[in-house]
Amino acid sequence: MNKAILILFLFLPYLSFNQIDTTNYCIVFYNVENIFDPKDDSLKNDDAFTPTGMNHWTFSKFTKKINNISKVFLAINGWEPPDVIGVAEIENAFVLERICYHTALRKYNYSFVHYDSPDNRGVDVGLLYRKDKVKIDTSCPIPIIFPFEPQSKNRDILYTKVITRTDDTLHIFINHWTSRYSGYAATIPKRNHYAQVIKEFTDSLFAKTPNANIIITGDFNDYPSDESISEILEAAPYKEDNHLHKLNNLMYRFSLMNNVGSHKNADFWGCLDQMIVSSSLLEDNNSIIITEKRAEIFQGDFLLIPDEKYGGVKNFRTYLGPRYIGGFADHLPILIRLKSQSKK
Repeated sequence: MNKAILILFLFLPYLSFNQIDTTNYCIVFYNVENIFDPKDDSLKNDDAFTPTGMNHWTFSKFTKKINNISKVFLAINGWEPPDVIGVAEIENAFVLERICYHTALRKYNYSFVHYDSPDNRGVDVGLLYRKDKVKIDTSCPIPIIFPFEPQSKNRDILYTKVITRTDDTLHIFINHWTSRYSGYAATIPKRNHYAQVIKEFTDSLFAKTPNANIIITGDFNDYPSDESISEILEAAPYKEDNHLHKLNNLMYRFSLMNNVGSHKNADFWGCLDQMIVSSSLLEDNNSIIITEKRAEIFQGDFLLIPDEKYGGVKNFRTYLGPRYIGGFADHLPILIRLKSQSKK
């Protein structure tokens, strides 16, 4: 008995030091490319994605698409699917319901956050989350109205305040900024305006909580060095020896690599998809930190096919021009992993 007490006494400091609840989280963003409900919505420009439309978008094709997307989420984080997933280019709540409750993801207790935006095409952003891992404190859409084009109908930004199981708070912004389809130069002011709106929100959060845990992610249709992100949003490249700036763009490092990215345009791979985080998430003494202080691009082999025109590989999409090939999307998903260090 005395020997047992002595052993316990000797190990008490060790046991006390290690009474820290460490929980891992995975946060993903994926532009899933045009997941439309096959039913025609008279209020949206979705005619191409109906059974009689140009793409002959049937319920069976829709089902295959959401099953494909669920396979990505099941594969992206090893044995455990992601805890929070931001998505872009989904038409409505029905799409998210089918992904959460009618695919292999249904056993992982997912729910979702979604608001209909006024976008002409009817594509929105959304957030999926595992109810057993995190809870939603508040959420709201952030409307985008261009002062130079007040009648335009634009995709909202989705803001969600997420609380982890260890009571860490994450402020997550899901984005899908104006595309370059109408011309790069002509659309710069629109993406700059999105950046300004986000900047105002994050500045407000920092004013209330200087060490706020902020994650800004999405398809920005701009690269890390473009004006909207580097100058207006002031998301700086993360450097190990200097991350005193408020917002750090964890995707910038891919710009320094040879033709690496989440999206391919002709022969160029680049990062239109971003993971931008507040400096607190990179500080070792914070209650929750980003593992290895970096973001990742998920480059699963099943998401890529040979690029016969430009060489190498390209995204395995749902359509190749007008031809249905039953793939995934024109972007690759990006992710960060976090580790909660909150003491019990």
